[in-house]
Amino acid sequence: MDYITPNVAALEPSLTLAVTNRAKEMKANGEQVYGLAGGEPDKDTPNHIKQAAIKALEDGATKYTPSAGLPQLRKAISEKLMNDNGLDYGINQICVTSGAKNAIYSALKAVISEGDEVLIPAPFWVSYPSMVEICGGTPIIVETKAENDWKLTAEEFENAMTPRTKLVILTTPNNPTGSVYSEQELLALGNVAIDEEILILADEIYEHLVYDEAKHVSIGSLSQELYDLTITINGFSKGYAMTGWRLGYSAAPQQIADAIRLIQDHTCSNVTTFAQYGAIEALQGDQGFISDLREEYDFRRKYVYDRLKTIPKIKVNEPKGAFYFFIDMSELGMKSLDLCDKLLERYKVAVIPGIAFGNDYAIRISYCTSLDVLKEGLDRLEEFCKNH
Repeated sequence: MDYITPNVAALEPSLTLAVTNRAKEMKANGEQVYGLAGGEPDKDTPNHIKQAAIKALEDGATKYTPSAGLPQLRKAISEKLMNDNGLDYGINQICVTSGAKNAIYSALKAVISEGDEVLIPAPFWVSYPSMVEICGGTPIIVETKAENDWKLTAEEFENAMTPRTKLVILTTPNNPTGSVYSEQELLALGNVAIDEEILILADEIYEHLVYDEAKHVSIGSLSQELYDLTITINGFSKGYAMTGWRLGYSAAPQQIADAIRLIQDHTCSNVTTFAQYGAIEALQGDQGFISDLREEYDFRRKYVYDRLKTIPKIKVNEPKGAFYFFIDMSELGMKSLDLCDKLLERYKVAVIPGIAFGNDYAIRISYCTSLDVLKEGLDRLEEFCKNH
């Protein structure tokens, strides 16, 4: 007898994890692999954050907290959202979660019912469609265009809607494209959402990593109507190099926030207690790490872009945020899984196939690695393109 529910049985493994795991296996077997697939900063968590968690652990912070998180952490998040994002959320509207991924899932679980449709602009982060499916919803993939910097337009939004559309997911800065929505672009999308009363899930996990003239804007800050429709998702993984800490949060209108908290009540109870003290220090302590990380990644971004522009048979837009390049490889005539397999097995370069993000003729590379690895990896990518 098959005991697995259809929603779960239909899920596919994460291709991003599959590629990184295969690369790790090859390294463990003594092979030199040039990893351009990673989705986490290549820096350690700042010491003052680690010390805050260590002190909390030594002081006995080993018991349950409220399921939504320590009040003092939610207060620090509330102040951060007001000061950095122009968002006025009380602490009872905030839920601290086991990473931003958990925040997204709980938010979707709170508002999506069987038959509801969720609009997901492509290219998209790999887990969005699967999360929607687990919740019983239907992911509606909306194709975007490279000439629009892979950003959803108001016209594309309107054309994709049906009477069953419940929510749209907006990710800025974007994974995998590195695109950053402007205030004007968000307002245009927001007006469509307001007219049709469609909820917005705003994934802002890369907010600290924006470059050149780009500026991060929280869509919920643009009007009261948009605030009332928006679930804001963020966390500590990317800007503070705290991926393994599993600390994220949601901030939402009160009714939705209450539902998210109830889900947390009955699933994980609360995020690791002493880790939450590290998160408080991250928000309230020295912020120099973020500007240093942004400066270094901006240098790498420019280096990689200059290199990619010279490689034949590929097309690439200049990303303005996050730490990825989304590269059009369609001229090679290979689907992305085959392309990535050849790159890894023959050229020892690990990248993520575009099919994971909804585009089967592209790849995603990350510049969360040293310049030496970037140089050699790009040399090998160039050799691959010249030979195919």
